[in-house]
Amino acid sequence: METKTRGREVARYAEMMAAMGAEPRLRIMRLLLAAHPQGMVVGEIQEELDIPGSTLSHHLEKLKNEGLVGVRRQRTYLWYTANTEALSELLSFLYAECCTRNKAIRRAAIARPSAGLIKRRRS
Repeated sequence: METKTRGREVARYAEMMAAMGAEPRLRIMRLLLAAHPQGMVVGEIQEELDIPGSTLSHHLEKLKNEGLVGVRRQRTYLWYTANTEALSELLSFLYAECCTRNKAIRRAAIARPSAGLIKRRRS
C-alpha cells in the first residue's frame, strides 16, 4: 500500500511540475507569488506579462486544475492567487530525501509533505 500511495504522490507532483514547465506558466506563478496574498485580476496579469487573453485563460486553467493557483470572483473580476500551500508541499517533497544517502541529515529531521494534494486533484 505504501508503494502505491508513494507512486500516486510522485505522479501528482510530476504533474504539478509539468504544469509549471511552460515558460508562460512559470512567469504567471512568479508574478502571483510576488502579489501574494492578495493576488491579481486577470487584466493585471495580462498587462504585466503581455499574454493574449485566450492564451492566458488556458494557462491559468492548467495551473488551477493542478492546484497551483486559486481563483475567486469579486463582483465582475476574477482574482487569481498562488497556492503557497501546494508549492510548499511540492518543495518539501523535493527535499524529503535530501542528503539521506550519505547520512548527512537524519531522515526524521526532514519534513514530509502531506498527502492532501493527492485528494484535492480534480479529474
